[in-house]
Amino acid sequence: MRITAVQRAENENRIRAAIDRLLRGEIPPGGRCDIKTLAREAGVDRTAFYGTRPYAHLRVEFERRVQVLQQAGEIPDPREAQITRLKAENAKLRERLAKSEQTIDELTDFRTQALARLAAQHEEIVHLRATAAETASVTRLPGARTTVIGTCN
Repeated sequence: MRITAVQRAENENRIRAAIDRLLRGEIPPGGRCDIKTLAREAGVDRTAFYGTRPYAHLRVEFERRVQVLQQAGEIPDPREAQITRLKAENAKLRERLAKSEQTIDELTDFRTQALARLAAQHEEIVHLRATAAETASVTRLPGARTTVIGTCN
C-alpha cells in the first residue's frame, strides 16, 4: 500500500522525534538505542529503514548520530552504559585478582624459604650443642641473674 506525501512527512517527523528521544536516553522499557526500538517508537515498520526503502536515510542519520555520541564518550542507552561500566569494572577486578594471586604465590615461596632456613638453623644449633657437650674444653657460663629492684617509700 502506497502512502501519501503527507503521511510520509508525518512518519518522518515521528521518526525524527523518536530519534531525538532515544538519543537523549529516553529508552522505553525493554528497548535499546537501536533501529528496532526506533521503528517501534515511531510506529513504522522496521523494514522501511533498510535498502532503498523510504526511511533508509533516517536510519543512516540515526546510526551516525549514535556513533558520534559514543565517540564523544556519551552512551544514550543506559543499559549499554551499564554494560560498558561493568566490563571496565570486571577488567579491573581481574587485574586485582591476578596481582593478589601473584602476591600470594610470592608470600608462599617466602614462607617456604623461611621455614627451610629455620629448620636448617635449628639443626645447626642442635649439632653445635651436641658437639659442645662432647668437648670438655668448653666452659659453660652461668645463667643470667635476675635482680629485683626494690622501691622506697
